[in-house]
This record gives sequence, structure tokens and C-alpha cells, in this order.
Amino acid sequence: SYTITADAGYHVADVLVDGASVGAASSYTFNNVTANHTIEATFAADTPVPPTTFTITAGAGANGAITPSGVVTLNSGDNQSYAITADAGFHVADVLVDGASVGAVSSYTFNNVAANHTIEATFAADAPPAPATFTITAGAGANGSITPSGVVTLNSGDSQSYTITADAGFHVADVVVDGASIGAVSSYTFNNVAANHTIEATFAADAPVPPATFTITAGAGANGSIAPAGVTTVNAGSNQAYVITANAGYHVADVVVDGASVGAASSYTFNNIAANHTISVTFAADAPAGGKPEEDEEEEDEGEEDEHEGDDDHDEGDDDDEDDEEEDDDDGEDDDDEDDEDKDD
Repeated sequence: SYTITADAGYHVADVLVDGASVGAASSYTFNNVTANHTIEATFAADTPVPPTTFTITAGAGANGAITPSGVVTLNSGDNQSYAITADAGFHVADVLVDGASVGAVSSYTFNNVAANHTIEATFAADAPPAPATFTITAGAGANGSITPSGVVTLNSGDSQSYTITADAGFHVADVVVDGASIGAVSSYTFNNVAANHTIEATFAADAPVPPATFTITAGAGANGSIAPAGVTTVNAGSNQAYVITANAGYHVADVVVDGASVGAASSYTFNNIAANHTISVTFAADAPAGGKPEEDEEEEDEGEEDEHEGDDDHDEGDDDDEDDEEEDDDDGEDDDDEDDEDKDD
């Protein structure tokens, strides 16, 4: 007799006696043996038996937790729930079940468990919360100010007003809020503040104001006068008259107003004065009585002197001629005397 035994997890697949199968027997007996015989047994693995328990492995990344965590063993057909919780300032980013995303859920349940499973949660930082306070930074360029200036801290929802003031002789050129111009305003208010802000004011010089008074400077050359003389201060829009008088024997030669000649006037009036002015007068000698100017008299005197010089020259010439004639007479007399002496000889 033979006994055929399979290992654990295996069973007899077949038994061959003298090359012929006798089936998956666990034993065999040769009876009344009259010849040689063979017997061979083969084995096969048993069909696996479905387990009665399963496991679920749960894990969580940084900044949060999953409950329960680690490995949980369940009976076949059981259910298992999980709670996913993020730390303060973080939120669930994603949950993976058996490697597949089920979204950013805060809980998950495995129902009628019939296999092993895994669950993994990840987390991300929340967006920073809106601050409870904000700042407004105010500044002003040269020649003016803004009040209040510098950095002002406000609670969310508060309002803040600003006053923009230019220095004397200047005006507000522009006000820029958060980088955008709002024009040349003298005040501005931030209402229901919910963010940080900036405000900046710039200033420019005013247009010059026309003067209320002006000056006229009057002057006269030699041999005459102008009245009033010197510097006269007058109100804008007023008039100012001048009288020009030449000394005896002289007359007005020219009157120059603001650098331009207005002729030989004896008076001049500035009307509706709106600027500073100058007036100057020059004088010349009158022509002498008789109608001839002094220059002609001098020429006549020079001519008479020339005539007198000519007469003197003529007289000198006559004297020379007379002397020559006398010398000639003397010479003639001498010649006659010599002739007489020759005759006597």
C-alpha cells in the first residue's frame, strides 16, 4: 500500500500506476503482485481561499492630519470612515484613494470592504487674510505742504482726509493718488479704507501780479530843463505830463521817450501808464540875430583876414618895385658919368 500526501496549500493532482492514471488518489495498494510495477504522484497548488479580513492604510502630508491614520484591519464587508483636517492657516489640497484623486474632501468612507485600500491627504497654505489695518503715505513737493504728512495707520473701513496748502506765491499744480492724477485739488478724502494708499502733492509758482505803481525817470541835458525832473512814481493807469523848457538863446533839439525820438517837443504826456518809462531832452543854441549863424560869421571874419593879408602882400610888392626902379636909375646915372669921362679922355 502507498499513501500520497500533498504539502500545505497543495493537493494531489494525479497518480500514475504503471504509466496509467488512477486519479488523484491519496493511497494505492498493489495486490497479488506477479510483476514489476511503478507508481507516480503529482501535486498542484490549492485555489486561494478568500481572506476574511482586509487592511486600509491612511496617511497625511505636512500641515494637516487624517483620522484614523496608519493601518486599519477590517472584516470583509465592513465600512470605514476617515476625517481629513488641515492645520490653522492651511486647507486640504487633495485626497488620493488607491492612487486616484477624489478632490479636496474633508472626509471619506470605504463601504463593504472587499479588498485592501490606501488613502492619502495633502495640504496647502491658505491665502493671507486681509490685514486689519492699512497705511496711507502722504508727501508734498517744494513750496507747499499736505496735512497730515508721512505715514498714517488706519483700521479697515476707516476714512482719512487730507488738506493741501501752497506757500505764498505758489499754487497746487497736481495731486496724485495711488499713482493717478486727481487734479489740482486743495483737499482729498479716502473713504472706507480697504487697502494701502499713497497721496502726493506738487506745487508751481503763481503768475506774477502786475505792479500797482510804476516809475518815470526824466532827465535834461545842458542849457534847459524838464519838469518834473528825476524819478516820479505814478499809479497804474494814471497820466503824467512833462514840460520841457530851453534856456535863453537855446531851443529844444530832441525829446527821447523810452529810447525813441518824439521830436523837438516842448511838452509830453504819458497816458494810462502800465509800465516804467524814461524821457530825456537835449538842447541846441539858437541862430544869432540877423539870421546868420555863428559859423557864417566866423567864415566872414576868416575871409576879411585873408583880404587884409592880400593887401599887405600887394603893398610889399609895390615897395619892392620902387626900390628896383631907384636902383636902376642909380645905375643909369653911373653909366652916364662913365661915358662923359670917356669923352673927355
